[in-house]
Amino acid sequence: MRPKDVIPSLIFFLTPPNLHHFSKIQVYVPHTAARYQMKRFRKASCPLVERIVNSLMRKSRNNGKKFLGMKIVQQALEIVHLTTDENPLQVLVRAVVNAGPREDSTRIGAGGIVRRQAVDVSPFRRVNQGIYQIGVGAREASFRTIKTAAEVCFVSKNGDPLQNVMHLTNTQLNPAPPRPLQCLADEIINASKGSSNSYAIKKKDELERVAKANR
Repeated sequence: MRPKDVIPSLIFFLTPPNLHHFSKIQVYVPHTAARYQMKRFRKASCPLVERIVNSLMRKSRNNGKKFLGMKIVQQALEIVHLTTDENPLQVLVRAVVNAGPREDSTRIGAGGIVRRQAVDVSPFRRVNQGIYQIGVGAREASFRTIKTAAEVCFVSKNGDPLQNVMHLTNTQLNPAPPRPLQCLADEIINASKGSSNSYAIKKKDELERVAKANR
């Protein structure tokens, strides 16, 4: 991954550990089992891929199923690599950067009068919002659909389904059962391109539009 492609204010929160001073948490599996909630800002040292996995464990029925989230993220990153022919971590970082709002609005009240005021978003919250919106977008896109990760995401540039889907990755993608959050790869790719087809990009544009009206 090329750290020079990352916005300077976000490089502290986005670059992999081996590119920054978090050398002691270089991991092969996104499951460090650390207690990042015990101290403020400690989750900034959590690997980005693990934070994506954690964002998938939502909505009660997925609570605590981290191994399932790890498999989904692994397959999604393989799909991203096969679809874009790029480093999937680079695409993921670009997606988080694009999905995080740069400006937001907050409520300011004085004397019983409440109004909204536009404020800049800190780099840490920008990364947090980007990760959250990507997870929500993938979950909503995969809700109540029989399509699998292969059917949703394995589409070539000219729109034709790629052949031999089962042989493209080392991880077998079972096309039979629907899997939760199976549109994660599609969401990451669209967000990395800044496409309006991405749920995260739509929410970002909406927040920035409201903030611009309240300057």
